[in-house]
Amino acid sequence: MRTHILTSILLIFFASLALVGVAPQIHAQGRGRGQVITLPDGAGKAAVEAQCTKFHALGLIANSGGYTRQGWEELFATMVALPPAEKTEIAEYLAKNFPEQPRPKPVVIPGAVRVTMREWNAPSLGSRPHDPEPGPDGSIWRTGMFANVIGRVNPKTGDLKEYPLKTAGSGPHGLELDRDGNVWFTANQAAYIGKLDPKTGNVTEYKMPEGVRDPHTPLFAPDGMLFFTAQNSNTVGRINPKTGEIKVQRTPTDRANPYGMVFTTKGVPFVCDFGTNKIIEINPDTLAIKEYPLPNPDSRPRRIAISPDDVIWYADYSRGYLGRLDPKTGQVSEWPSPSGPKSQPYGITYQGGAIWYVESAIKPNVLVRFDRATQKFQSWIIPGGGGVVRNIKTTDDGKNIVMAESGVNKVALVEIDGAAGSR
Repeated sequence: MRTHILTSILLIFFASLALVGVAPQIHAQGRGRGQVITLPDGAGKAAVEAQCTKFHALGLIANSGGYTRQGWEELFATMVALPPAEKTEIAEYLAKNFPEQPRPKPVVIPGAVRVTMREWNAPSLGSRPHDPEPGPDGSIWRTGMFANVIGRVNPKTGDLKEYPLKTAGSGPHGLELDRDGNVWFTANQAAYIGKLDPKTGNVTEYKMPEGVRDPHTPLFAPDGMLFFTAQNSNTVGRINPKTGEIKVQRTPTDRANPYGMVFTTKGVPFVCDFGTNKIIEINPDTLAIKEYPLPNPDSRPRRIAISPDDVIWYADYSRGYLGRLDPKTGQVSEWPSPSGPKSQPYGITYQGGAIWYVESAIKPNVLVRFDRATQKFQSWIIPGGGGVVRNIKTTDDGKNIVMAESGVNKVALVEIDGAAGSR
């Protein structure tokens, strides 16, 4: 377990360095998996190599931009309990060879809306909470991608519980609750969709069809069918929870990387293609796909939200914009995110007449609110740092927001004042 946890730490900084141009030597074996990384020489190298020198799935780890020595030690504290001497040696080595890189400055915009953010640490260090899911009873569920668990917190009592998965290395990614309280999740690394019964802890697995290896984002349709994306397989699909039957459809554009998903009020799924500048509409019966190209070829929508008028809102990760697409007219509008073009907007949702999203490249991450009526922004620093907030969701009662803070091993509840929640 300890080796696995430190692997998680090192995955984060190697991925971040690749993005800022300070990547160590990498010899790729296959499609990004089984990569061998050669570390720079120096005191501390042996301590790192003694734990793990092989890494995979760099494309799944968001950028963190390196750290100071103190920053590395704070990161360790969320992931593994190292002996003091080893912690010092590794932190000094990493801070010297992989220092903190320049980051966009957080721009905090004041406003009238008041929020309170409550955070809980995941029990398994280094679990990498990926997606959150609010329960109808007020609980917050989450995936623990590196710890191979599904987790739950009761915000009323602070009680934490984790459910281990039966297949090692499943890589639980996204999750959804069904009407009976079962937790459905995408096993991103083991190529199946799972159903966890919280009453018994039993997990049922539904393997992906041949050629589909990485189920990503799941979402229940109003009729009870579970739709999903498979990013690197360039595929969308659906599973019938009653029969286990799975149908899939490849996207028309190669390397489109279908990612986040929403449903219209009529039960039509929309997906953002993170690998290109497109939003796609899926026929829920035939899985036929219609593409909506965004005006800027550099746009890379990573997550999407939908407002009650069935307008699509997207987080343009590559350009630092909030975007709006009206599928009825094809009209697109965009607004620069407050912290600038490198702020990397990511997790996004609709709540109380506004679009909420997280600027994930800022340290600490920033929660942003965009009022649709006034077209004005307001924003807040995330107390725990965020560590890249990949997904956020609105609670079932429409009043609050839940977040998973991947890099700092936390799950959070954003409680919004009554005025904001009733608009």
